[in-house]
Amino acid sequence: MRKLSIGAEAVVYADDSRKTVEKQRLPKNYRIKELDDRLRLHRMRREAKVIESLQKLGIPVPKLISSDEKTATITMQLIEGKKIRDVLDCSNYKGICGEIGKCVGIMHRNNIIHGDLTTSNIIHSSHDGKIFFVDFGLSLFSNKEEDKAVDLHLFRQALNSSHNRVANECFAAAIAAYKEANSSGWKNVLNRLGKVEGRGRNKGKGKD
Repeated sequence: MRKLSIGAEAVVYADDSRKTVEKQRLPKNYRIKELDDRLRLHRMRREAKVIESLQKLGIPVPKLISSDEKTATITMQLIEGKKIRDVLDCSNYKGICGEIGKCVGIMHRNNIIHGDLTTSNIIHSSHDGKIFFVDFGLSLFSNKEEDKAVDLHLFRQALNSSHNRVANECFAAAIAAYKEANSSGWKNVLNRLGKVEGRGRNKGKGKD
């Protein structure tokens, strides 16, 4: 298997022959073993539950194949393609971001938070051109407008950082679709988004 990534919590491998991905949460020696085992198991179970819930909602995510509680490992479908980060500027960026906004709206309407919503965690499938959301290691179930607003804030930050030329148009397309998909909740979330971003601006001023 080839290593796809290694992060603070997990290492991810791809098995190209089986078209699968294995994500194993690594033991942390600085934590008490019993606590570490509970945390890794809890986070693995939560990530698997989020993926299963999104599948039922029709959100494009890798199919969950299995989970191993002894090793805190989940096995998923391998999505072949490029990260949206690497294709957005030269693709139908408004259409892609509209689809992203629609899916995030459905997630939030069902109180599911991605937790790390960047263009690096969305794949443009080389098979059918669809987008797939990946990496739910920081995901959670929450009805808090703050958590939903932070999701959108992270997405806007990713656009501004990596796709500055089209960032405003992309975010506007995403929000327009988000409003349609989350028609009963978008106003409160966007109001909270303004406060989240206001805190960031005020924090920056404090450093001057």
